[in-house]
Amino acid sequence: MKPASRTTPSRIPQRGHTDTETIYPILDEALFCTMSFVWEGRVRSIPQSIVRMGPAVYFHASVGSHFFRSLARLDEVCITVTLADDIVVAKSAFEHSVNYRSVILWGKPEVIEDHEEKYQAFRALTEKMVPGSWDYLIPMTDKEMAKTLAIKVPLTEASAKVRQGPPSPQESEREVWTGLIPIRSVRGIPVTAPDAGGIPVPDHLR
Repeated sequence: MKPASRTTPSRIPQRGHTDTETIYPILDEALFCTMSFVWEGRVRSIPQSIVRMGPAVYFHASVGSHFFRSLARLDEVCITVTLADDIVVAKSAFEHSVNYRSVILWGKPEVIEDHEEKYQAFRALTEKMVPGSWDYLIPMTDKEMAKTLAIKVPLTEASAKVRQGPPSPQESEREVWTGLIPIRSVRGIPVTAPDAGGIPVPDHLR
């Protein structure tokens, strides 16, 4: 993607990236994002699940959602995701940091009317959240499709910012431990719902 003034970090610009080889994997790993926009003169932010298909990200919502129905009338939204990898422990609190991978993007939202694209977006999002589940589940009906809004935001302007590595060295007469405290987001052991008693956990969830 082409570098632009607002996709170039003002602080430590060498951590910025506009190549899809950096941006796409971060978007593909992130399950959630924050979508921000201005509506009726006020700033709004909505936490959302997110999935990427090709050069665009997709979202879903109820057709009754006032916020999402208004999105198609906007010229632009701003979407951010952050993946935290480590707490960086330095010799002083001032130098503490975080190893992270983040993406910020801007784009014009579009309501998806094409049935096949909408179907594939829902499939991709479901498979991202619960891998291997789409073909196991009860098939999505046309009525359910009609009740669900699909929003697409093309990846026309985006940048990533990444910090990795140990804390910055500091001179000190005191002996102070420094290093990294890893942060990991993992899926735990599935917990069976009350109405599914006796049904074994399917292989794709093991």
